Amino acid sequence: MTNYRTTYRTTHLTAHARRALVLTLSATAVAGTLAALSPVARAQSPGASGPALAWGPCAGPGLPGQECAELPVPLDYRDPDGPQLTLAVSRVRSDRPAARRGTLLVIPGGPGGSGVARLVAKGKALEKEMAGAYDLVSFDPRGTGGSSKAGCGLDAGDRQLVTLRSWPAPDGGITENTARSRRIAEACARHGGAVLRSMSTANEVRDIDRLRQALGEEKLSAWAASYGVYPGAVYAQKYPQHTDRWVLDSSGDPDPSRVGRGWLANLAVGAEDRFPDFAAWAADPAREGEGLRLAERPQDVRPLFLALAAKLDRAPKESATKGVPLTGNLLRQALLNSLQRDDLFPQLARLVRQAQDPAARPVLPDALAGPLPDESAAAMTATVCNDVRWPASVAAYRRAVALDRARHPLTAGMPVNVTPCAFWKNAPAQKPTRITAEGPSNILMLQNRRDPATPYSGALKMRQALGDRARLVTLDHGGHEAYLGNGTACGDRAVTAFLTTGRRPERDAYCAD
Repeated sequence: MTNYRTTYRTTHLTAHARRALVLTLSATAVAGTLAALSPVARAQSPGASGPALAWGPCAGPGLPGQECAELPVPLDYRDPDGPQLTLAVSRVRSDRPAARRGTLLVIPGGPGGSGVARLVAKGKALEKEMAGAYDLVSFDPRGTGGSSKAGCGLDAGDRQLVTLRSWPAPDGGITENTARSRRIAEACARHGGAVLRSMSTANEVRDIDRLRQALGEEKLSAWAASYGVYPGAVYAQKYPQHTDRWVLDSSGDPDPSRVGRGWLANLAVGAEDRFPDFAAWAADPAREGEGLRLAERPQDVRPLFLALAAKLDRAPKESATKGVPLTGNLLRQALLNSLQRDDLFPQLARLVRQAQDPAARPVLPDALAGPLPDESAAAMTATVCNDVRWPASVAAYRRAVALDRARHPLTAGMPVNVTPCAFWKNAPAQKPTRITAEGPSNILMLQNRRDPATPYSGALKMRQALGDRARLVTLDHGGHEAYLGNGTACGDRAVTAFLTTGRRPERDAYCAD
C-alpha cells in the first residue's frame, strides 16, 4: 500500500513552504546534453491532419524494439507552410496490445536535454512500471540531440559550464561576467539565425501538439521533469482537451514574468536546502574506510567547503586536465552538479580531498573538464532568453550579486548575476503563458522537499497556480527528478498508480522517506 499521508488544508502547504528551504530550476541539469539516437526517415501522409511519422530502426544503441523517425515542424508557426525543421522522435511500442490505453510522452528537461536519450535511459524502468499501458514516446526539442540545430560560434572558453554560468570574480565583481554576456548575446545574434530565434517554450509546446497529431492521438499522457515541467504545464494550459494523465515531476515557479531568471535565482536556496544531506553523508564514519570522510560532524562540512573554495579563489590548483585549473568557482559548480543525486556525493568528496592534498592533481568531473558543444550551449541559452525579456541594468545585477553572496555563500552570487539574456537581441515573440486553475483535474505533481535545482517553494507556487487541477505528492527526500530515479518507493507507486489506473490522491499527500 502506498505510504503517504494526505493533507487537508492549503494552510498545511504554507507551513511546508516556511519549513522547507527553497530551490529552483534545473539550470544545473544542463551540465551536458546526452547524445541522441539519430532518426532515419520522414514522410507526409496526404490525408492526415498532421504529418505522418515513418518509423524505422534507430541509428544507435537503444532499447529492444525502439523505433525512430523525424517530425517536420514549421520554423515559424505563423507561416505553417514555410520553411520546416525536423525533430528527432523515438518510441517503444506497448508489448501488450490488450492493455494499451494510449501514448505516454516523456518531456525532457534542460533546456538543452534530449528526450530521445532520456527515453533510452528511463525506458526499461518505465516499461516495467507501465506494464503495457502505453506506447512510450519522446523527442528532441529544437536545437538538441538529433533535431535541427543552430550554433552561436562561441569560443571554447565561453562554452565551459563554469563560464556559461555567471560566477562572479573572487571579490564579487561582475565586470568579466558582463563582458562575456554581451559577447555571447552578440555572437548568437550574428550566427544563430532564424533557427536559434525559434527555440522557445512556446514553440516546444506547439511542436508537442504537432507530434500528438502525427501520432494520431486525440489525447496524450505525459511525464515531464525539471525544465520539461514548464512546457508540460503550458501545454496543459493551451491544449487542455488533449491531455489525459499528466505528471509534473520537479516543478519550478511558473511566474511568467520571471521565466528562466526566477528558476536560476532559486538555485541559491536549492543548494542551501540540499547541502545538509551531503554534509551528513560526508561526516558519516562509514566514509572513513572509503577515504572520503571530510569531517567528524556534519556541521563542520560547510565551513570546510567554503574555506576551500575561498583558498582556490586566491590560488587555483593545477588539475589533471591540462589548461583547466581547479578554481573556487569550478568547485562551487561541481557542488551544484553533485547535489542532484546521492550517487554523485563520492565524486564531490573525492574532489575536495584532492584539492586539500598538496601532492594531488584533482580529477575534474567530465562535465567540467571541457567545453560544451557550441550547439548545446546555444540551445540552453537561447530557449530561456527567447521566452521573456530580462532586466538590462548592470548596476541592478551588481547589487543583487552583493546581497546574494552574503545570504547564500555556497553559490557566491551566481544565480542572480548578469547573463546573455540581459543583452539578447531577439525580442520575445509573445508573452509567456500564465498557468491557471482552468482546465481538467488530471495533473499529479511529484516533488522532493530538498531538490537543489527545482525548489520545493517553486513547486508550491506551481501547485497554487494549478488549483484543483492538480494534486501534489511531497517526498521527504533530497535530489532532483524524483520518479524512477531520485525519489522514494512511495512516490514511484503514486505516479505509477496514477498513470496506469487513473487513481490519484484525493488531497495533496506526503510520503515519508
